[in-house]
Amino acid sequence: MARVSPETNTAGPSDVVRRLRDGMAHGVLSFPLTAFHDDGSLDPDGCRAYLAAQLATAPGALFPACGTGEFFSLDEDEYRRVVSIAVEEAAGRVPVVAGTGYGWAQAARFARIAEEAGADALLVLPHYLVAAPQDGLAAQLGQLAARTRLPLIAYQRGQVAYGLETFRRIARIPSVIGLKDGRCDLDALQRLTLAAPEGFLFFNGAPTAEMQARAYATVGVAAYSSAVHAFAPEIANAFFAALRSGDAGSADKLLRDFYVPFVELRDRVPGYSVSLVKAAARLRGRPVGPVRAPLTEPSPADLADLRELLSAGLDIVGAAL
Repeated sequence: MARVSPETNTAGPSDVVRRLRDGMAHGVLSFPLTAFHDDGSLDPDGCRAYLAAQLATAPGALFPACGTGEFFSLDEDEYRRVVSIAVEEAAGRVPVVAGTGYGWAQAARFARIAEEAGADALLVLPHYLVAAPQDGLAAQLGQLAARTRLPLIAYQRGQVAYGLETFRRIARIPSVIGLKDGRCDLDALQRLTLAAPEGFLFFNGAPTAEMQARAYATVGVAAYSSAVHAFAPEIANAFFAALRSGDAGSADKLLRDFYVPFVELRDRVPGYSVSLVKAAARLRGRPVGPVRAPLTEPSPADLADLRELLSAGLDIVGAAL
Protein backbone atom coordinates (compact mmCIF):
# COMPACT_ATOMS: atom_id res chain seq x y z
CA MET A 1 0.00 0.00 0.00
CA ALA A 2 1.37 3.39 -0.96
CA ARG A 3 2.50 5.66 1.83
CA VAL A 4 0.23 8.65 2.46
CA SER A 5 2.44 11.73 2.30
CA PRO A 6 1.89 14.77 4.52
CA GLU A 7 1.14 16.81 1.40
CA THR A 8 -2.01 14.70 0.86
CA ASN A 9 -3.22 15.36 4.40
CA THR A 10 -4.47 18.93 4.16
CA ALA A 11 -7.53 18.57 6.39
CA GLY A 12 -8.06 21.41 8.82
CA PRO A 13 -9.39 21.09 12.37
CA SER A 14 -13.04 21.27 11.27
CA ASP A 15 -12.55 18.43 8.77
CA VAL A 16 -10.86 16.27 11.39
CA VAL A 17 -13.63 17.02 13.90
CA ARG A 18 -16.24 15.96 11.37
CA ARG A 19 -14.44 12.71 10.57
CA LEU A 20 -13.89 11.90 14.23
CA ARG A 21 -17.51 12.66 15.09
CA ASP A 22 -18.69 10.42 12.25
CA GLY A 23 -16.34 7.66 13.39
CA MET A 24 -17.38 7.94 17.04
CA ALA A 25 -21.02 7.49 16.02
CA HIS A 26 -20.46 4.06 14.50
CA GLY A 27 -17.57 2.45 16.37
CA VAL A 28 -15.27 2.40 19.36
CA LEU A 29 -11.94 4.20 19.28
CA SER A 30 -9.08 1.77 18.68
CA PHE A 31 -5.86 2.21 20.65
CA PRO A 32 -3.66 -0.39 18.96
CA LEU A 33 -0.77 -2.26 20.49
CA THR A 34 2.77 -1.84 19.19
CA ALA A 35 4.34 -5.10 18.05
CA PHE A 36 7.82 -6.07 19.23
CA HIS A 37 10.06 -9.02 18.47
CA ASP A 38 10.94 -11.39 21.30
CA ASP A 39 14.22 -9.48 21.78
CA GLY A 40 12.26 -6.27 22.36
CA SER A 41 13.02 -4.62 19.02
CA LEU A 42 10.24 -3.09 16.95
CA ASP A 43 8.43 -5.52 14.64
CA PRO A 44 7.14 -3.44 11.69
CA ASP A 45 5.60 -6.44 9.93
CA GLY A 46 3.82 -7.43 13.13
CA CYS A 47 2.55 -3.87 13.52
CA ARG A 48 1.21 -3.89 9.98
CA ALA A 49 -0.52 -7.27 10.31
CA TYR A 50 -2.03 -6.32 13.65
CA LEU A 51 -3.29 -2.94 12.39
CA ALA A 52 -4.85 -4.58 9.34
CA ALA A 53 -6.77 -6.91 11.65
CA GLN A 54 -7.89 -3.99 13.82
CA LEU A 55 -9.10 -2.00 10.82
CA ALA A 56 -11.09 -4.98 9.57
CA THR A 57 -13.32 -4.63 12.66
CA ALA A 58 -14.47 -1.09 11.72
CA PRO A 59 -13.19 1.09 14.57
CA GLY A 60 -14.22 4.74 14.68
CA ALA A 61 -10.59 5.93 14.60
CA LEU A 62 -7.03 4.70 15.18
CA PHE A 63 -4.90 6.11 18.00
CA PRO A 64 -1.42 4.58 17.44
CA ALA A 65 1.56 5.12 19.73
CA CYS A 66 -0.54 6.08 22.74
CA GLY A 67 -0.63 4.47 26.19
CA THR A 68 -1.77 1.02 25.03
CA GLY A 69 0.79 1.27 22.23
CA GLU A 70 3.61 1.87 24.75
CA PHE A 71 4.41 5.38 23.56
CA PHE A 72 6.49 5.81 26.70
CA SER A 73 8.98 3.18 25.50
CA LEU A 74 9.34 4.20 21.84
CA ASP A 75 12.25 6.19 20.48
CA GLU A 76 11.65 8.74 17.72
CA ASP A 77 12.60 6.43 14.84
CA GLU A 78 10.30 3.71 16.15
CA TYR A 79 7.52 6.23 16.64
CA ARG A 80 7.90 7.35 13.03
CA ARG A 81 7.58 3.76 11.80
CA VAL A 82 4.55 3.02 13.98
CA VAL A 83 2.64 6.15 12.94
CA SER A 84 3.60 5.77 9.27
CA ILE A 85 2.36 2.18 9.22
CA ALA A 86 -0.92 3.23 10.84
CA VAL A 87 -1.43 5.96 8.23
CA GLU A 88 -0.61 3.57 5.40
CA GLU A 89 -2.94 0.86 6.66
CA ALA A 90 -5.79 3.27 7.43
CA ALA A 91 -5.45 4.75 3.92
CA GLY A 92 -7.94 7.49 4.75
CA ARG A 93 -10.69 5.11 5.88
CA VAL A 94 -10.58 6.32 9.49
CA PRO A 95 -8.81 9.21 11.22
CA VAL A 96 -5.35 8.49 12.63
CA VAL A 97 -4.61 10.30 15.89
CA ALA A 98 -1.03 9.76 17.08
CA GLY A 99 0.11 10.09 20.66
CA THR A 100 2.60 12.71 21.78
CA GLY A 101 3.72 13.88 25.18
CA TYR A 102 6.37 14.55 27.84
CA GLY A 103 7.40 18.22 27.98
CA TRP A 104 6.34 20.56 25.18
CA ALA A 105 9.76 20.50 23.49
CA GLN A 106 9.83 16.72 23.18
CA ALA A 107 6.10 16.65 22.39
CA ALA A 108 6.79 19.09 19.55
CA ARG A 109 9.45 16.75 18.10
CA PHE A 110 7.02 13.83 18.11
CA ALA A 111 4.35 16.13 16.66
CA ARG A 112 6.60 17.01 13.72
CA ILE A 113 7.22 13.33 13.09
CA ALA A 114 3.50 12.55 13.19
CA GLU A 115 2.79 15.44 10.84
CA GLU A 116 5.42 14.22 8.37
CA ALA A 117 3.96 10.71 8.59
CA GLY A 118 0.52 11.96 7.60
CA ALA A 119 -1.38 11.68 10.89
CA ASP A 120 -4.67 13.55 11.14
CA ALA A 121 -4.36 14.78 14.73
CA LEU A 122 -2.49 14.34 18.01
CA LEU A 123 -3.51 13.07 21.43
CA VAL A 124 -1.44 15.05 23.95
CA LEU A 125 -0.57 12.60 26.71
CA PRO A 126 0.04 13.90 30.26
CA HIS A 127 3.43 15.49 30.86
CA TYR A 128 6.16 13.58 32.63
CA LEU A 129 7.18 13.51 36.31
CA VAL A 130 6.45 17.00 37.62
CA ALA A 131 3.28 18.58 38.97
CA ALA A 132 2.23 21.82 37.29
CA PRO A 133 -0.14 24.71 38.04
CA GLN A 134 -3.08 25.54 35.80
CA ASP A 135 -1.18 28.30 33.99
CA GLY A 136 1.53 25.79 33.14
CA LEU A 137 -0.94 23.26 31.76
CA ALA A 138 -2.44 25.90 29.48
CA ALA A 139 1.00 27.17 28.44
CA GLN A 140 2.25 23.70 27.52
CA LEU A 141 -0.71 23.06 25.23
CA GLY A 142 -0.43 26.52 23.70
CA GLN A 143 3.29 26.11 23.02
CA LEU A 144 2.70 22.76 21.35
CA ALA A 145 -0.17 24.17 19.27
CA ALA A 146 2.16 26.90 18.00
CA ARG A 147 4.59 24.27 16.71
CA THR A 148 2.37 21.91 14.74
CA ARG A 149 -0.29 22.18 12.07
CA LEU A 150 -2.09 19.15 13.48
CA PRO A 151 -5.26 19.45 15.58
CA LEU A 152 -4.77 18.54 19.24
CA ILE A 153 -6.83 16.49 21.68
CA ALA A 154 -5.90 17.24 25.29
CA TYR A 155 -5.81 14.34 27.75
CA GLN A 156 -6.46 14.76 31.44
CA ARG A 157 -5.57 12.01 33.85
CA GLY A 158 -3.16 11.56 36.74
CA GLN A 159 -1.45 14.86 37.52
CA VAL A 160 -3.21 16.69 34.66
CA ALA A 161 -6.66 18.07 35.52
CA TYR A 162 -7.95 21.13 33.72
CA GLY A 163 -9.89 23.56 35.89
CA LEU A 164 -12.86 25.31 34.35
CA GLU A 165 -11.07 28.58 33.53
CA THR A 166 -8.04 26.71 32.19
CA PHE A 167 -10.32 24.61 30.02
CA ARG A 168 -11.92 27.74 28.61
CA ARG A 169 -8.44 29.02 27.73
CA ILE A 170 -7.32 25.88 25.94
CA ALA A 171 -10.67 25.48 24.17
CA ARG A 172 -10.10 28.90 22.59
CA ILE A 173 -6.91 27.65 20.91
CA PRO A 174 -8.11 27.06 17.33
CA SER A 175 -6.30 23.75 16.90
CA VAL A 176 -7.48 22.21 20.20
CA ILE A 177 -10.49 20.17 19.10
CA GLY A 178 -11.22 17.89 22.02
CA LEU A 179 -10.55 16.49 25.48
CA LYS A 180 -10.04 12.90 26.54
CA ASP A 181 -10.92 12.40 30.19
CA GLY A 182 -9.38 9.68 32.34
CA ARG A 183 -10.10 11.19 35.75
CA CYS A 184 -13.69 9.94 36.09
CA ASP A 185 -14.85 13.02 38.01
CA LEU A 186 -18.23 13.42 36.34
CA ASP A 187 -19.17 16.54 38.26
CA ALA A 188 -16.06 18.35 37.00
CA LEU A 189 -16.45 16.89 33.52
CA GLN A 190 -20.06 18.06 33.28
CA ARG A 191 -18.90 21.60 34.00
CA LEU A 192 -16.42 21.35 31.13
CA THR A 193 -18.96 19.99 28.67
CA LEU A 194 -21.34 22.83 29.52
CA ALA A 195 -18.58 25.40 28.98
CA ALA A 196 -17.26 23.89 25.75
CA PRO A 197 -17.60 25.68 22.41
CA GLU A 198 -19.93 24.17 19.84
CA GLY A 199 -18.42 21.16 18.11
CA PHE A 200 -15.79 20.48 20.78
CA LEU A 201 -15.17 16.73 21.17
CA PHE A 202 -15.12 14.77 24.42
CA PHE A 203 -13.89 11.21 24.94
CA ASN A 204 -14.25 8.79 27.84
CA GLY A 205 -10.69 7.65 28.51
CA ALA A 206 -11.29 5.82 31.79
CA PRO A 207 -9.34 2.58 32.30
CA THR A 208 -11.50 -0.17 30.75
CA ALA A 209 -13.85 2.59 29.65
CA GLU A 210 -16.82 0.28 29.12
CA MET A 211 -17.20 0.13 32.91
CA GLN A 212 -17.90 3.87 32.92
CA ALA A 213 -19.59 4.22 29.53
CA ARG A 214 -23.15 4.60 30.79
CA ALA A 215 -22.15 7.11 33.45
CA TYR A 216 -20.14 9.22 30.99
CA ALA A 217 -23.04 9.22 28.54
CA THR A 218 -25.23 10.90 31.17
CA VAL A 219 -22.99 13.99 31.01
CA GLY A 220 -22.95 14.00 27.22
CA VAL A 221 -19.76 11.99 26.64
CA ALA A 222 -20.76 8.89 24.71
CA ALA A 223 -17.52 8.21 22.80
CA TYR A 224 -14.90 6.06 24.48
CA SER A 225 -11.61 4.31 23.93
CA SER A 226 -11.59 0.54 24.34
CA ALA A 227 -8.56 -1.45 25.43
CA VAL A 228 -10.64 -4.59 24.98
CA HIS A 229 -10.96 -3.75 21.28
CA ALA A 230 -7.19 -4.23 21.06
CA PHE A 231 -7.55 -7.98 21.66
CA ALA A 232 -11.26 -8.87 21.43
CA PRO A 233 -13.01 -6.50 19.02
CA GLU A 234 -15.94 -8.92 18.90
CA ILE A 235 -16.61 -8.26 22.60
CA ALA A 236 -15.96 -4.52 22.36
CA ASN A 237 -18.20 -4.13 19.32
CA ALA A 238 -20.99 -6.20 20.88
CA PHE A 239 -20.95 -4.00 23.97
CA PHE A 240 -20.92 -0.84 21.84
CA ALA A 241 -23.89 -2.13 19.83
CA ALA A 242 -25.80 -3.02 23.00
CA LEU A 243 -25.28 0.48 24.39
CA ARG A 244 -26.31 2.18 21.17
CA SER A 245 -29.45 0.07 20.77
CA GLY A 246 -30.50 0.30 24.42
CA ASP A 247 -30.09 -3.45 24.95
CA ALA A 248 -29.48 -3.27 28.70
CA GLY A 249 -29.65 -7.03 29.16
CA SER A 250 -26.79 -7.75 26.75
CA ALA A 251 -24.71 -4.88 28.11
CA ASP A 252 -25.26 -6.06 31.69
CA LYS A 253 -24.27 -9.62 30.85
CA LEU A 254 -21.01 -8.50 29.25
CA LEU A 255 -20.26 -6.21 32.18
CA ARG A 256 -21.05 -8.85 34.78
CA ASP A 257 -19.44 -11.87 33.12
CA PHE A 258 -16.50 -10.29 31.30
CA TYR A 259 -15.67 -6.67 32.06
CA VAL A 260 -15.92 -6.78 35.86
CA PRO A 261 -13.71 -9.90 36.19
CA PHE A 262 -11.31 -8.43 33.62
CA VAL A 263 -10.92 -5.27 35.71
CA GLU A 264 -10.34 -7.38 38.82
CA LEU A 265 -7.62 -9.29 36.97
CA ARG A 266 -6.15 -6.07 35.59
CA ASP A 267 -5.87 -4.58 39.06
CA ARG A 268 -3.78 -7.43 40.45
CA VAL A 269 -0.47 -5.99 39.23
CA PRO A 270 0.59 -2.44 38.22
CA GLY A 271 0.99 -2.21 34.46
CA TYR A 272 -1.43 -5.00 33.67
CA SER A 273 -3.61 -2.43 31.87
CA VAL A 274 -1.17 -2.91 28.98
CA SER A 275 0.46 -6.27 29.77
CA LEU A 276 -2.84 -8.17 29.96
CA VAL A 277 -4.06 -6.58 26.75
CA LYS A 278 -0.93 -7.64 24.91
CA ALA A 279 -1.02 -11.14 26.41
CA ALA A 280 -4.67 -11.49 25.39
CA ALA A 281 -3.83 -10.43 21.84
CA ARG A 282 -1.13 -13.12 21.72
CA LEU A 283 -3.68 -15.68 22.92
CA ARG A 284 -5.74 -14.69 19.87
CA GLY A 285 -2.74 -15.34 17.61
CA ARG A 286 -1.88 -11.68 17.01
CA PRO A 287 1.85 -11.10 16.31
CA VAL A 288 2.36 -8.37 18.92
CA GLY A 289 5.21 -9.84 20.98
CA PRO A 290 6.13 -8.90 24.55
CA VAL A 291 5.84 -5.66 26.50
CA ARG A 292 8.91 -3.56 27.19
CA ALA A 293 10.22 -2.84 30.67
CA PRO A 294 9.21 -1.45 33.09
CA LEU A 295 6.07 -3.43 32.22
CA THR A 296 6.17 -7.15 32.95
CA GLU A 297 4.42 -10.16 31.49
CA PRO A 298 1.49 -11.73 33.35
CA SER A 299 2.34 -14.56 35.72
CA PRO A 300 1.46 -18.10 34.60
CA ALA A 301 -1.49 -18.16 37.02
CA ASP A 302 -2.80 -14.80 35.80
CA LEU A 303 -2.31 -15.86 32.19
CA ALA A 304 -4.38 -18.98 32.81
CA ASP A 305 -7.13 -16.86 34.36
CA LEU A 306 -6.95 -14.50 31.38
CA ARG A 307 -7.33 -17.35 28.92
CA GLU A 308 -10.38 -18.69 30.76
CA LEU A 309 -11.98 -15.25 30.99
CA LEU A 310 -11.28 -14.41 27.36
CA SER A 311 -12.78 -17.69 26.21
CA ALA A 312 -15.89 -17.04 28.30
CA GLY A 313 -16.26 -13.50 26.97
CA LEU A 314 -15.92 -14.60 23.38
CA ASP A 315 -18.45 -17.35 23.97
CA ILE A 316 -21.01 -14.74 25.10
CA VAL A 317 -20.78 -12.98 21.73
CA GLY A 318 -20.55 -16.17 19.68
CA ALA A 319 -16.85 -15.95 18.85
CA ALA A 320 -13.97 -18.36 19.44
CA LEU A 321 -10.55 -17.97 21.02
